[in-house]
Amino acid sequence: MDLNDIFSRFSDIFGGGGGFGGFGGFGGGSSQPRKFQGADMRMKVKLSLEEIATGVTKKFKVKKDVTCPECHGSGCEKGQQPETCSACHGQGYVMRTKRTMFGMMQSQEPCPTCHGEGVVIKHACKHCHGEGIVNGEEIVEVNIPAGVAEGMMLNVQGKGNAGRHNGVPGDIQVVIEELPNEDFIRDETDLIYNLLLTVPQATLGCSVEIPTINGRARVKIEPGTQPGTALRLRGKGLPALRGYGYGNGDIVVNISVYIPEHLDKKEKEHIEALSDSEHVKASKDVKSKIFRSFRNYFNK
Repeated sequence: MDLNDIFSRFSDIFGGGGGFGGFGGFGGGSSQPRKFQGADMRMKVKLSLEEIATGVTKKFKVKKDVTCPECHGSGCEKGQQPETCSACHGQGYVMRTKRTMFGMMQSQEPCPTCHGEGVVIKHACKHCHGEGIVNGEEIVEVNIPAGVAEGMMLNVQGKGNAGRHNGVPGDIQVVIEELPNEDFIRDETDLIYNLLLTVPQATLGCSVEIPTINGRARVKIEPGTQPGTALRLRGKGLPALRGYGYGNGDIVVNISVYIPEHLDKKEKEHIEALSDSEHVKASKDVKSKIFRSFRNYFNK
């Protein structure tokens, strides 16, 4: 049993703010009439990597409980108003006297007549049947900051279901879902791009254009670049979400080399002519470097 349970039971015996009526009355705090809380809602929003990079404002048509347009949430017919509850005199609670081992004790309970509201509706609105809410729709605008990630949840306060009798509206919880990107794989704020080179490009070196989030960039490939080499374009990645970091990540260019699957006779002869050359065989240092990259891949 935790402390909340202990104090809850203590309150049941000695009264929830009503005082020790059987002992001359110790002063207690007064309760306010109850206000209904509208239910929260949850929705998913799908974002492209470009939208995540810049932030975006989305508009949605949401079906939910809205304030009754006929009675404006009061639950009463036109020209009528809720009346003060005669049982609790508008307090929203009543005092109950109980016999206990300590004598007669008083406890405070929600009024059974008005259910804690302090008012009663005698002439109910025919449109909402006295509830003050009806089924409806609303256009909700959600501002999504740059740098959000898959599974994050944004809270849009007060845009959920309306509360009965002009109660407190609920919230909308927006869950972020990232759409796949055909060029990049996301790693927090870094973007990984796989650059596939031909054998001549990797061997002789070249300059290659690659995509970025907001355009294109040129990458220089040094002669003899090995598969698994990683090049970085600093600051070209995603921005950090405010409060969770600062600055932008990088685009990490992973080098792959395409080995031809189909060669004609003349092309095969060119390759075979190189087979005995020492220059096409990996040195001990290159073998060690490739093995380290291979091992690091599995140690992630």
